[in-house]
Amino acid sequence: MNEFDELRLLVNRRHFFGRASAGIGTAALASLMGTEVFGKELARNAIGGLASLPHHLPKARRVIYLFQSGGPSQLDLFDYKPSLKERFGEEVPTSVYPPERKTTMTSGQKTFPTAPSVMRFARHGECGTHVSEVLPNIAQITDDICVVKSMYTDAINHDPAITFFQTGSQIPGRPSIGSWMTYGLGSENDNLPGFVAMTSRGSAKAGQPLYDRLWGSGFLPARYQGVKFRNQGDPVLDIFNPPGIDANTRRQMIDYASKLNCLKYDETGDPEIQTRIAQYELAYRMQTSVPELVDLSDEPDHIFELYGKDARKSGTYAYNCLVARRLAERGVRFIQLFHMGWDQHGNLPKQIKAQGKDTDQASAALIRDLKQRGMLDDTLVIWGGEFGRTVYSQGGLTAKNYGRDHHPNCMSVWLAGGGVRGGISYGQTDEYSVNAIENRVHVHDLQATILHLMGIDHERLTYKYQGRHFRLTDVHGRVVNDILS
Repeated sequence: MNEFDELRLLVNRRHFFGRASAGIGTAALASLMGTEVFGKELARNAIGGLASLPHHLPKARRVIYLFQSGGPSQLDLFDYKPSLKERFGEEVPTSVYPPERKTTMTSGQKTFPTAPSVMRFARHGECGTHVSEVLPNIAQITDDICVVKSMYTDAINHDPAITFFQTGSQIPGRPSIGSWMTYGLGSENDNLPGFVAMTSRGSAKAGQPLYDRLWGSGFLPARYQGVKFRNQGDPVLDIFNPPGIDANTRRQMIDYASKLNCLKYDETGDPEIQTRIAQYELAYRMQTSVPELVDLSDEPDHIFELYGKDARKSGTYAYNCLVARRLAERGVRFIQLFHMGWDQHGNLPKQIKAQGKDTDQASAALIRDLKQRGMLDDTLVIWGGEFGRTVYSQGGLTAKNYGRDHHPNCMSVWLAGGGVRGGISYGQTDEYSVNAIENRVHVHDLQATILHLMGIDHERLTYKYQGRHFRLTDVHGRVVNDILS
């Protein structure tokens, strides 16, 4: 044997540790993550959901979450406080709003004057729910929606507050609610993701940044993360084959890549390799399904009139609402819309009307459209932001202008369809709209209720990670049965 053959047979240091680390890493990861690794994943049904789910008969089959990023002002939309007009400019008592509960953006103000809303409110529908002039179209569907005025949260800044609503924790790294949903229930459409996220920019101002982890899978397998449809250009990058590559060539490429990945999986047992294989296959099928999805040429003119003229413009909120309905029709489990621009620290009356113009018609149209197609009964729609706004003015107060700071102790959200009672207003705030005082609903309560309507017991949908069984609602949450039909 010559010296070159001997060299090839020697196990060098890098090769030894590379091979050994696979076994050591496997054992370490398995000890941290529990049973759902390396061939021990829980039994699943034909659509990829856990075989043990649903825990009970679901009221809803899918969710469309219309998240209004920035913190819409409850005082200027749903929480009507006519008595505040008599207190215009008066100092908000510290007994109502203690100094320690103010953010650093306003804690240095010399005064905290009461700022009643300049918006006109009226009762609407047979239910008589108060809605302001900012949302005239939503006002027309009040008999179909449940307005919860007593929501509250623990977070006072945008990113932790949005993260809290989406993942059940203010600390990044947990799975998003859509990921929990697809992990537990699977997907009804093999050709589209089970979880889709879309974003749009508001007309009022530049919004806070939205990070991909808001629709991420955290420590769940990556196959359950949301797929973001972009708001400009192609909805998904590389959805179309480049010149010179046809469908057959693409199929061969994926098959060869799959064989290589299977070899690596047999060697390491890493479950993320199986996820990669599955995602390549889904991406291939999406090359046909996504172009058909976003081709709106089959939508009649009266649908565009319903959603508004912006529904023809890719990347707008109205367009995203229409695509959300099309996704729902095709069996996508969780559809998440984020609309930025609700952060009105100043010039609120003008800016919030711009936000209303962006979203009001399309939000109401989505409810009407689902209803006329017989889909509202089993589609849960949620509208709301990450917190409310202060009763005192941030900055100068005039008879026609003011701003409002972040406020976690009360906010308004609404829900419709999917087992929710329409035509009700639930909960109350105090006379200043500072604290939720009746039928209070915490973020974890909302999450527990969403899961319940989808047939999931929020205390039983768990995932073992780093030695602990995690769940969306952490160790909290109760189902708000009062609002269920």
